[in-house]
Amino acid sequence: MAETVTVGATASRDWGAGMTVAQKATMRKVLFRLVPFLCFLYLIAYLDRVNIGFAALRMNSDLGLSAAAYGAGASFFFVGYLLFEVPSNMVMVKVGARRWIARIMVTWGIISMCMAFVSGEVSLYTVRFMLGVAEAGFFPAVIFYLSHWFPKSYRGRVIGLFMVASPASSLIGAPISTALLEYSHGFGGFAGWQWMFLLEGMPAFVVGFVCLFYLTERPRDAKWLSPDEAAWLQDYLDRERSEMEVVRKYHFREVFVDFRVGLLAIVLLCLVSGSYGAGFWMPQIIKTFTTSNMVVGWTTAGIYLITVISMILWTRFSDALGKRIAPVAIGAIFAAIGYFICTATMDMPYLAIIGLIIANVGINSSIPVFWTIPTYFLTGTAAAVAIALINSVAQLAGIFGPWLIGVSKDATGGFALALGVLGAMLVVAAVVILLFGYVSSRSAATSRNNIQW
Repeated sequence: MAETVTVGATASRDWGAGMTVAQKATMRKVLFRLVPFLCFLYLIAYLDRVNIGFAALRMNSDLGLSAAAYGAGASFFFVGYLLFEVPSNMVMVKVGARRWIARIMVTWGIISMCMAFVSGEVSLYTVRFMLGVAEAGFFPAVIFYLSHWFPKSYRGRVIGLFMVASPASSLIGAPISTALLEYSHGFGGFAGWQWMFLLEGMPAFVVGFVCLFYLTERPRDAKWLSPDEAAWLQDYLDRERSEMEVVRKYHFREVFVDFRVGLLAIVLLCLVSGSYGAGFWMPQIIKTFTTSNMVVGWTTAGIYLITVISMILWTRFSDALGKRIAPVAIGAIFAAIGYFICTATMDMPYLAIIGLIIANVGINSSIPVFWTIPTYFLTGTAAAVAIALINSVAQLAGIFGPWLIGVSKDATGGFALALGVLGAMLVVAAVVILLFGYVSSRSAATSRNNIQW
């Protein structure tokens, strides 16, 4: 007789420890149902966010944009994103993650396609700002949504698999974007970069409608789980949440003055500075070593292939150990070393690219583990608001990072100085996450919820 899913397994920080074979099978079913689809959504989102980096290889000269103007255009996305991130997640709690994620995708797909029609600095800034408004809330909505489906012991690898879409968007998108840039140029009277925006924005619009039918709000609503499976998983998650709220249940207004939330925001700000600062400029950094746009595309793809593999291994390692603080700190230091190598070797292409690889591996491996931390001590609306607040503060890096590198390049003629600054910020990230760990270990509320070093 098949083993039934029973209620009563105890939570553990180890991979499914205390769960029966059938319960682990339920978690695998949920993982394969939700995570690949959400990963695909994030891949589309991230590609629409950063494909401007490839468009710039031709768009800047076509529109007469300086490096500083391009950097400001890239940054305007984050102005809209920052302003609307927290309000977006508060609406999401009211209407449900499934509907809100669908709305976000449809609107950002439309606006992303409008990037094909920018004609100068003002229109570039306007459309990028509106793209940020449209996408605001997507990432924290998904992180919050995953907490409604996966126990804490699973979240490191699940968030890691979801966030693989970030480097995967460059792994897949780099050769596609550069191919569109090169081979569609002039077709139908449009430049290659215009075709790139049109064709890469369309999937978001289409898949947004699919979300309404494919995603399920909570386990108790899932028709694709058996009644026993749905009841067990919903009960498991409800009990895990209740155990946290027995210690302390936060009102969402408390999030804005919580010291630990502030420390997490600083950590992510520094990590995202390293990610976006180089991400928007990586094609142009690599272009200083070659004259071929296709070489730029394939080199970028190679860097992100290594990054994807590292992310999967690092997040699984974090879950296996049940540790969160040290993996974030180690990844940040690793990334800082990569940028320092790159800064010192800009006249030696192969070493500089190795530095970029190390930096990308460190940053992208740290961030998924980081995102497991807020839901260790926050639940419900407070968790949704905290995730949005931390993420929105971090987007300040998107506002200033690309612009800073653009100004630095205009002033110095190269990227070395700016990459050195990014490396220093990653050292700060490592120090602050260790401070967060110390503060957490001193807090009875947090220590009882097992944020492990």
